[in-house]
Amino acid sequence: MSAGQPPLDSPEIRRLTPVIGPGYTYGSVTDKISAIVLTRPTSIGWYIGFLIAFSVMGMMTVAIGWLIIKGTGIWGINIPIGWGFAIVNFVWWIGIGHAGTLISAILFLLNQKWRTSINRFAEAMTLFAVACAGMFPLIHTGRPWMAFYMFPYPSTMGIWPQFRSPLIWDVFAVSTYGTVSLMFWFVGLIPDLATLRDRSVKKPMKIIYGMLSMGWRGSARHWHRYEMAYLLLAGLATPLVLSVHTIVSFDFSAGIIPGWHATIFPPYFVAGAIYAGFAMVLFLTIPLRKVYGLEGFITMRHMHNMAKVMLATGLIVAYGYTVEAFFGWYSGNKFERYMIWNRMHGPYAYYYWALILCNVITPQFLWSKKIRGNLLWLWLISVVVSIGMWLERFVIIVTSLHRDFLPSSWGMYQPTQWDWAMFVGTLGLFFTLLFLFIRFLPIISIFEMRTILPEAEVEE
Repeated sequence: MSAGQPPLDSPEIRRLTPVIGPGYTYGSVTDKISAIVLTRPTSIGWYIGFLIAFSVMGMMTVAIGWLIIKGTGIWGINIPIGWGFAIVNFVWWIGIGHAGTLISAILFLLNQKWRTSINRFAEAMTLFAVACAGMFPLIHTGRPWMAFYMFPYPSTMGIWPQFRSPLIWDVFAVSTYGTVSLMFWFVGLIPDLATLRDRSVKKPMKIIYGMLSMGWRGSARHWHRYEMAYLLLAGLATPLVLSVHTIVSFDFSAGIIPGWHATIFPPYFVAGAIYAGFAMVLFLTIPLRKVYGLEGFITMRHMHNMAKVMLATGLIVAYGYTVEAFFGWYSGNKFERYMIWNRMHGPYAYYYWALILCNVITPQFLWSKKIRGNLLWLWLISVVVSIGMWLERFVIIVTSLHRDFLPSSWGMYQPTQWDWAMFVGTLGLFFTLLFLFIRFLPIISIFEMRTILPEAEVEE
């Protein structure tokens, strides 16, 4: 930085720092992004990464098969810890899926141009995370083939779901969220699928992309209907960001277990979900940006903005921890007081202090401009936060259940190899879907990137 130049985060520099690198034109933007799918040779690294992810996903398939054969006894759940890894991982994956909808829908409605480079990738991440999350409640019932009992279908036996149960609210919230997110993602893809259709040389790819693009011609009528549909879906998706994880938090706050019965849970869970989601976006974006040479599209301005969102939501999460501990003491309820003491000093205390280190202390480094401008530090912080948010869900579920009102019913929870196989296997599923997405679909929105070029600006 030259002498006399304003600092990187000053308003002047933010106005001058582009959300796309210099020198790009309509043609070069289209060529650069579509080449990753159509003409760039598939690298050895892609094959190795895909095979590793697919193999790990196979471990999940084996774990599910053995679970169906033997039952949930192969897991570490017991009495009183009836919710173990399955619900921990469900809440963690759902949280990761929230950043995509926030980036796509809310920032779109707020007309934030910097979202255009990362929205497509974040939306895909949302769908893959919801797919991973949706499996856990299903298999956690022990009888996944009876899952239709949770839906209000016309039953001759007169059996209906208990609509006062937050677990049923979860079924509708997550399925609605997944459906709207899929529609939002696919509608946004249609113009780019038409671009790939027109540029494909191989006949099978031209047919597949042609079918998926649904006859898109780029006419004024098509663009008008597209913009209207995209705006409506963004409006539908926005309240879902707030409602879905709020309803997930009701699974806990509607109970009477010490440590769960807290009104702070809904906003605290939503902030935590956005926090975990942006950590995962940074974790995946930084390597992809380097591997595919996308520094001109995903600039340091994006990195700074995502780091600031992580810092803001991290502070909200830290406030939630503080309020939870304070009201556990201030309530005068001996069970709530003991729950807080048990988290800090009990047999799972190291999990609690590890999550404080990961989620409260580590993100404070993001106050530094140098840290926000260092991609290695940003990537490491995103890894630590992702681990910390998983630990948070473990602490909330396990430490609240393993010691409740009666010492005679206390117990300990130890995950088994099948718990770990299922969790690691869902990571394999997530990355398998991610590798396929990178290979066959544009990871950055082609037409939206063209709208932020200088030559696209309309002079009044």
